Amino acid sequence: MSRKHTFFVHMNATKEWLSLTRKERNLFLEKDFQPLLDKYPSIQVRLYDAEAFSTSCSDIAVFETEVIQDYYFLIDAMRDSKIFTVPYFIFVDIIPAIENGFVEYDRHLAEAS
Repeated sequence: MSRKHTFFVHMNATKEWLSLTRKERNLFLEKDFQPLLDKYPSIQVRLYDAEAFSTSCSDIAVFETEVIQDYYFLIDAMRDSKIFTVPYFIFVDIIPAIENGFVEYDRHLAEAS
């Protein structure tokens, strides 16, 4: 049974990212970040701003996939990019989760009894 894995990546934007103009940020996302995502179509990514609500991180990226190897490869590709090398962002925490894992566990318990 395939299951969706979700990774909540808490990040802090660096002064290098914040010093870019909004046009430069958008150009980086279009020309550098999007091509990385395009290599792994099994991964859906959503980006959230948290800086107005949290002091622990400024941004949260949510990666969802059923192909955990693609997630691993995407993170490695990001490590080779300006996201890490300048760096534009510092990863604070990665919280992995399985969507509705309890449902599968309940099914497992029912089958075992």
